Amino acid sequence: MNKIQPAASAILKACAVTSVLLLGPAAISASPAPIAASPAAPAASFPISDASFKCITAMTHVRHFYVDNLAGNLAGTVKVAQAATGDYPVGSVLQLVPTEVMVKREKGFNANTRDWEFFELNISPTSSTIHVRGVQDVNNRFGGNCFNCHVKAHPEFDLVCDNDHGCDPIPITRAMSGALQRTDPRCKNPPVSAEDAAALGQLGAIVKALAAAKPAETPSQTPQK
Repeated sequence: MNKIQPAASAILKACAVTSVLLLGPAAISASPAPIAASPAAPAASFPISDASFKCITAMTHVRHFYVDNLAGNLAGTVKVAQAATGDYPVGSVLQLVPTEVMVKREKGFNANTRDWEFFELNISPTSSTIHVRGVQDVNNRFGGNCFNCHVKAHPEFDLVCDNDHGCDPIPITRAMSGALQRTDPRCKNPPVSAEDAAALGQLGAIVKALAAAKPAETPSQTPQK
């Protein structure tokens, strides 16, 4: 089992898995190149920086994902997460996997995203670093657009995806997302269970298949900076 923990960290570095339930299409990268941040948005009513994001299991567990609130209203966030419908309060943080985050910004931040901002993180045992952030223009590391997935959620779900919320499914199971949660390298993790090791192995096979299916990038496909 000693070899499983580094393997899980490697999957997280190679795979920015956008949640089947929260965060849209899968995203995978090995040693990703920097991605230009979205154009400057209105100043937040609460600070958002690398330090805003922490070990996922140190957050509050609701059903199959984790929540927090950067504005201090954790009870409000938990209430909506438990109900599964309704508008999340300002400052809400939703995560299914350690590398993917959505944060509810202040009223009027962006009407099209219902004031959600999307984040993709690089993580290590000692830090979280914002790799890319933004609203409608944020693409994952396979070119999938976060907003284009989330906008399909039915209105009562406040742009949050789940198996029955109207969003397109991806081939990441709850066993896989749970294994990623429990092997977040920022956390003090117990030994990896046999079940989590099996789920991570299955996820690794998906990562390889998606990477192999990704077409070679041509100059016309190169993202604009």
